[in-house]
Amino acid sequence: MGYAQTTSVATAPSNTGLPNLGDGTDMTLGAERKLGDRIARELYRDPDYVDDAVLMEYVQGIWQPLLTAARVRGELPPELDSAYAWEILLGRDHTVNAFALPGAYMGLHLGLVGVVTSRDELASVLAHELSHVTQRHISRMMTRQAQQAPWLMGMMILGVLAAGKNPNVASGVLAGTQAAGAQSQLNFSRDMEREADRVGFTVSTQAGFAPQGFVSMFAKLQQASRLNDAGNFPYLRSHPLSSERMADMQSRIELPDAGTMPKPTARQNVQEFDQSMMSARARVLSNSAVDALRTWSIEADPALLAKLPATQQAGTLYGATLAAIKLRDFKSAETQWTRLADTVRQDAPAARLAQLLGAELKLAQTDGAGALRLLQTGAKPFDKTSRAELFLMAQADLQLSTLVPSSGAATRAEKSPASTLEAITQNLQTWVADHPLDAQAWQLLSSTYAAEGRTLSSIRAQAEVNVAQLDYPAALSRFKTAQDWARKGGAGTDHFEASIVDTRTRHVESLVREQALER
Repeated sequence: MGYAQTTSVATAPSNTGLPNLGDGTDMTLGAERKLGDRIARELYRDPDYVDDAVLMEYVQGIWQPLLTAARVRGELPPELDSAYAWEILLGRDHTVNAFALPGAYMGLHLGLVGVVTSRDELASVLAHELSHVTQRHISRMMTRQAQQAPWLMGMMILGVLAAGKNPNVASGVLAGTQAAGAQSQLNFSRDMEREADRVGFTVSTQAGFAPQGFVSMFAKLQQASRLNDAGNFPYLRSHPLSSERMADMQSRIELPDAGTMPKPTARQNVQEFDQSMMSARARVLSNSAVDALRTWSIEADPALLAKLPATQQAGTLYGATLAAIKLRDFKSAETQWTRLADTVRQDAPAARLAQLLGAELKLAQTDGAGALRLLQTGAKPFDKTSRAELFLMAQADLQLSTLVPSSGAATRAEKSPASTLEAITQNLQTWVADHPLDAQAWQLLSSTYAAEGRTLSSIRAQAEVNVAQLDYPAALSRFKTAQDWARKGGAGTDHFEASIVDTRTRHVESLVREQALER
């Protein structure tokens, strides 16, 4: 189920004039969403799942224009738009892959983010997976194999994802007695892959991304999986040959653009400073072994960097800084970060990313005051609509609110005043009102409530973390704890918050009952 190596799954009819592949679908949008929720619930528990606010903000900057383009083109009708999750889940996996799940959950491996060299290449991957969803491929697969219950299909999908981490599992499945059935499913998937390529191509170019990004991405997939064009059992692969897909996309680039909707001026499919830095971040996060982290400082040697383009220099210095932070080698991190800031000072997006990385460095050194100074200075003031900036600011204020002064640490006069912590709490409250399923935001809000002595609100926010991760039994347990706290008149209890807890408890109880009926 993926962009490069496994069977992609996903979803809605298009108005592009392309033939409707498959046999139609009998699966309702609600049933598909529930199946996706079931799978996503397990992925949230996977230790490889990572919610990195900085990297996710970069990915969302590509994903949201694609969603807008799909709506403009009519690929994403309102009923599909409102019924599905449209969530991207990052996986701390070094393999080059992405996949679509039922209900519009998208999986994106950090290994893939780490190898792309332009926004346009990443856009081609996301547009491809988005098109699996809008074409309702998973539902069509389910209809084709109507004898399989939804829960069984969910287990099969989770099994495929697990097999991606252990190729021997996949080989064993294909070698079993169900090989003929698996082959039939793979053949069906190849048609879906071609359809997703072609629909995704139009969506990506409509969003203003360079069409050449599709071709260069396929070239990377060939390098990432030597098996692709080696002639070894191609009938066992779920995707068409990368060379075939490259030729198809290249021919579409060269065709006249007659009959299509107007598009913004396309980009040039070139590497940019901020993209190089985010690819480096993905590589560091996907491989945090000590030896791998130490390699970054070697690559950042000035003599070696001088031979690289400026964009690659920025990426290497960013990776070296983050790696040094992970190793807690703060002296080296400060040195690399200073070089990075100097390299990207003329590029506003990259300079902002360097500023955020500097704040991470200060936080790692328990210097919340220094992190706040970095976030509040520069050409661009603090942006409370930025998830990454909001979270870093909250972490800095929390650090200061709990800091015990010591030698070299901030003094009590430098500690975050109550008014500042209150402002961050308000900003987080606004954020979760607009993004109620943001688990990390609820976690930070729980911590700020606790720092303010609002225990009931803190317990409720912890319950909302569980709701966001679709773990309704755990959420119910916490909501009931909050109810008990309110009944006993515990610290931070007020009638308004207690009424919210009661309402949310009843709602989650209904979700738990629904979940039990699905089993």
